[in-house]
Amino acid sequence: MTLRTDFDRLKQAHLRGAFSYEQRIELLSRLDAAVRRNREAVVEACSQDFGRRARIETLAADVMVTLDEIKHARKHLRRWMRPQRRAINLTFKPARGEIRYTPLGVVGVVAPWNYPFQLAIIPLANAIAAGNRVMIKPSEFTPSVSALIERLVGEVFSDDEVTVVQGDATVGAEFTKLPFDHLIFTGSTAVGRHVMAAAAANLTPVTLELGGKSPALIAPDYPVAQAAERIAFGKCFNAGQTCVAPDYVLLPEAQLEAFITAFADSIARRYPDMAGNAEYTGIINTRQSTRLQAWLDEAKAAGVRTVACGPEQLPDSENLRLMPPTVLVNPPDNLTVMQQEIFGPLLPVITYEGLEQALGFVLARDKPLAFYLFDRESARVDAVLGRICAGSVCINDVLVQFGQDDLPIGGVGASGMGHYHGRDGFLTFSKAMPVMHQARLNGMSLFDPPYGRIITRLVDFLTRP
Repeated sequence: MTLRTDFDRLKQAHLRGAFSYEQRIELLSRLDAAVRRNREAVVEACSQDFGRRARIETLAADVMVTLDEIKHARKHLRRWMRPQRRAINLTFKPARGEIRYTPLGVVGVVAPWNYPFQLAIIPLANAIAAGNRVMIKPSEFTPSVSALIERLVGEVFSDDEVTVVQGDATVGAEFTKLPFDHLIFTGSTAVGRHVMAAAAANLTPVTLELGGKSPALIAPDYPVAQAAERIAFGKCFNAGQTCVAPDYVLLPEAQLEAFITAFADSIARRYPDMAGNAEYTGIINTRQSTRLQAWLDEAKAAGVRTVACGPEQLPDSENLRLMPPTVLVNPPDNLTVMQQEIFGPLLPVITYEGLEQALGFVLARDKPLAFYLFDRESARVDAVLGRICAGSVCINDVLVQFGQDDLPIGGVGASGMGHYHGRDGFLTFSKAMPVMHQARLNGMSLFDPPYGRIITRLVDFLTRP
């Protein structure tokens, strides 16, 4: 009842009048100020929820990226909102046509736990830029951040502009059943299927930001140490708990040992004291930590060679769950670590004999949320891009494509659907409404029966074989 009451309040507010350009800019400006004012609170809340989370990681991925998104929207919003002229068919001139971008109404946002602040506030900013009211369901697995989001939203918005709903998975399921004008969900592919099914009952359009196994492919002649350095960054940032983290690596068999050495050296340089290093982030909760350990144990029991890049035994308590980055060499396909998204610091490394074999390995699986190619030969890069279909691609680096304001973020197939960020977020939460303005003097009366000679000859002429 409370969920429906909150939704109806937002819906009625929207029906009384959508936000003007000036109102949107004001709301985004207030949101920007609130995020800046609460930046240290975000850092503290994330550390409480993760047990330990690097301050710079929180500031970079949850605060800085969010502020960049808000700034980008404020800078470009007037141009985004401007109606676009469209051509009118010759036979209907002198009418004129345009596209107007109108707000949808009430947008629902279901945020995950891995970047709990950013992945709630960026969709909020996109939806506000498009002129919508918003209802947010933060993750129950990050209670400190979720409480902060509710407080921050209360500072910026009235309860008929944006509201935050707290609760467990049961509340989340009921949330997705509301008749939103658009629903964006970030989370696992399995839960995404349930979200889409719930939204279908109301014909609610959805943006699904899911996950999957995002590969990193190292070309035969690429400097393997450089690739290992960047892959280590992607696998260690937030302890690998990133939807676009490199899930596994494909590399030439001859480069295997060099990669493992370079990867381990990179980890040692970053975290010389992993157990006591506040810059190495913990696993979010015991459930996820236990899952990752079970997958690692399964691989070891199957005889897979594993290389822990750091002490295998790290502190494990209710408030601190640590797992060292661990390479798994050529694990067989039937292992869980090769069947499901890892979402942690385990890194399968698969060797290949030829590039075609590596591409075949990727193409035989679901379309990934991200694809990383390490290659300096432009013709080969173009050839690979001509065959790969992924949510996003980054050449010779990892993760950084996610933080670009003018590049959309979105999956494809099992990794999701739809886009947001920047103008693409504005478009996602808007209706591109075609409008035709009929001229005072026009020839449409010619189409009224009884049909005369002029219209008959004109239609015959225009449809002649």
